[in-house]
Amino acid sequence: MVSQPSCVIYEHIMKVLFVKFLFILMTLKYYNHSVIPTKTLPNSHHILSSFQKLPLDGHLSLETTNNNYKNGHASKDFGNIYHYPPLAVLHPKTVSDISMTIKQVFEMDSPKLKVAARGHGHSLQGQAQAHQGLVVNMESLQEMGMVVHSGYVDVSGGELWINVLHETLKHGLAPKSWTDYLHLSVGGTLSNAGISGQAFRHGPQINNILQLQVVTGKGDVVTCSENQNADLFYGVLGGLGQFGIITKARISLEPAPMKVKWIRMLYSEFSIFARDQEHLISLEDTFDYIEGFVIINRTGILNNWRSSFNPKDPILATQFDSDIGKTFYCLEVAKYFNPDQKEAMNESVEQVLSELRYIPSTLFQSEVSYVDFLDRVHVSEMKLREKGLWEVPHPWLNLLIPRTRIHEFAHQVFHKILVDTSNGPILIYPVNQSRWNNKTSLVTPEEDVFYLVALLSSAVPYSRGKDSLEYIMRQHRRIIEFCERTKMGVNQYLPHYTSREEWEEHFGISRWEVMVRRKSQYDPMALLAPGHRIFQNPMLSSTESCD
Repeated sequence: MVSQPSCVIYEHIMKVLFVKFLFILMTLKYYNHSVIPTKTLPNSHHILSSFQKLPLDGHLSLETTNNNYKNGHASKDFGNIYHYPPLAVLHPKTVSDISMTIKQVFEMDSPKLKVAARGHGHSLQGQAQAHQGLVVNMESLQEMGMVVHSGYVDVSGGELWINVLHETLKHGLAPKSWTDYLHLSVGGTLSNAGISGQAFRHGPQINNILQLQVVTGKGDVVTCSENQNADLFYGVLGGLGQFGIITKARISLEPAPMKVKWIRMLYSEFSIFARDQEHLISLEDTFDYIEGFVIINRTGILNNWRSSFNPKDPILATQFDSDIGKTFYCLEVAKYFNPDQKEAMNESVEQVLSELRYIPSTLFQSEVSYVDFLDRVHVSEMKLREKGLWEVPHPWLNLLIPRTRIHEFAHQVFHKILVDTSNGPILIYPVNQSRWNNKTSLVTPEEDVFYLVALLSSAVPYSRGKDSLEYIMRQHRRIIEFCERTKMGVNQYLPHYTSREEWEEHFGISRWEVMVRRKSQYDPMALLAPGHRIFQNPMLSSTESCD
């Protein structure tokens, strides 16, 4: 998954949305999400009966009547926009359960069920759902525990990254690259990329995988790496679940620090902000985490943010008075260290900070544990869940933008389209292309440096105003249309398209041909990951794609 919002800012935004939400609740009685009506497949009784005969270690939860809907959790996701009811949910205990079930689907007479692997349910556009199909609940996979070695850890594809962190820390180790939100499944993020503020140095999470075990769309269980079944290995990494379900992963580890120096500072000019970000990722001796976000100070967010960190110079900090409505850019960085390294760490930080051109009075900092820093968003999640504000629509838009076009993008989007950011944070930070492996299925701009821009909006249910789902999605369409009209060379991260032509354009001619070949080889009946709507029908030949 993509980077999640910084917890303090996200919490403040959701407080504002909560007030609006309560007001609208008083005026409306119900709210309809985009729900696909339940439509039973032909011969569904025969299909369910065939599943019930499988000698599974786990179990199948079968949907029998509309009035007894047991699989509601599998018909929604974090995006909370699309609801696709499945016919059945597989709760596997072993990899054999998954393999056996997919083989059953692959070999059955038409119509074929579609199969979607579901981790922790944090997809945005129904990608982990399967309408009247089969959802595989990866969190129930219990065949193996985590096994930590000197330089890597073997984990289940359904394991959450937060659990990987805690287990590897027992051995003084940790993965190198993260997402900002750790309550995501390993298989889920590896099917996309897994990007956060460490990606400029270590690349995304898919760059730090040594080996995978995959169940293909034919039910075959395949072990793959860069030296063994490499085509499947690179295809699955960032492959949006199209070629196989990740059941095990071998993740590279490094020595883990104990503490983190966490720093934020503000800029009033985007050009200076971008220059400093790009300077930081070019250095050898730099921070371990580098991100940024955009703030339009319309709702007091800036003052709320400042109160959560300690100012480097308290007297100077009191002299900073931001203009309401002015756009600021926040640079957020972190330096990892152990207690006996604190003096040397502080000297290194001071040296790097002296090379930057931020507003001096806005330098705020904090020292936290490594775990608290990496799991920072979860604290905010718990507070939002208590208020019923977590399971709202999240129409996020994540873009990868070439460095040469980022100033043009920022001017148009931050000053002309998004004139009010109260619907959610906007993350923006550069990464080095040289640290990303171009053999994977992930599509990125071709320039040496490109930016991730993540519009992490939350919509207010029932609203028809500027905080509504419809309004936010119109804004995002305007952004996409601007990028297309100006031929900016932008790629979507966590992409969502509705036609084959759009997917072809997303991947480009050469990569699309590879996608089609791999689909034909590893999932010829197009069973897997139907929510992406890339391949809808069986692959009739290695060169024929599907509408």
